Amino acid sequence: MEKTERIIPAKESVYLDGPRPRINEFLFAWSVFRQMIKGFRTLHFIGPCITVFGSARFTEGHKYYEASREFGKRIAELGFVTMTGGGPGVMEAANRGAFENGGVSVGCNIKLPFEQHPNPYMNKWITFDYFFIRKVLMVKYSYAFIIMPGGFGTMDEFFETLTLAQTKVIYDFPIVLFGKEYFQPLMTVIDAMAEKGTISETDKKLMLLTDDMDEAMQYIQAYIAKNFKVKPRKSLWWLFEKR
Repeated sequence: MEKTERIIPAKESVYLDGPRPRINEFLFAWSVFRQMIKGFRTLHFIGPCITVFGSARFTEGHKYYEASREFGKRIAELGFVTMTGGGPGVMEAANRGAFENGGVSVGCNIKLPFEQHPNPYMNKWITFDYFFIRKVLMVKYSYAFIIMPGGFGTMDEFFETLTLAQTKVIYDFPIVLFGKEYFQPLMTVIDAMAEKGTISETDKKLMLLTDDMDEAMQYIQAYIAKNFKVKPRKSLWWLFEKR
């Protein structure tokens, strides 16, 4: 059998090199710091958010696109900001629902070789080079999370958020899984984890699986009514801050 050699892209090869010259490591750390600060400055005055995660591959007319659009509308009606990953599909739909109904719509976009480009329904957005910075900021400014059906990226976002809730880094924030048919196989795996003792039975209460949008929003509203607190934020002229 003829052996085929895998061609490694230049960017990927950096992560296979192991420790690099100290100046390269410093420049990497500096780029992370700069993107973090840019994210903080962009999002500091946007107000409390509800983040919607989900696939970039659903298009207008698909049931999950339309459900996400309705979620964006309802988040706007609550007076909250709709935050997404800033791209197409579910992200576009949620941003669109908020945008079309007079709500504030923001996105944390990511540079990818395909699929990801900023959708046109955002009042503010920022584009990152690294997934981990993006996820930190999408969690930092949110009071609740709606997980729509999606692929590897959505599962990554869901499980990281769930782990933060499990470990009390974020405390009792509502996490809604919307789409029983889609997520039921995943829930079977989670049930098996509890049976094997790798998670606790109580950990399953950290999320709500539903097909009912009213139930999802009531679940989120119940938390907000009990815990919602917003400290006024003043812009500092010497930091050239703008609301």
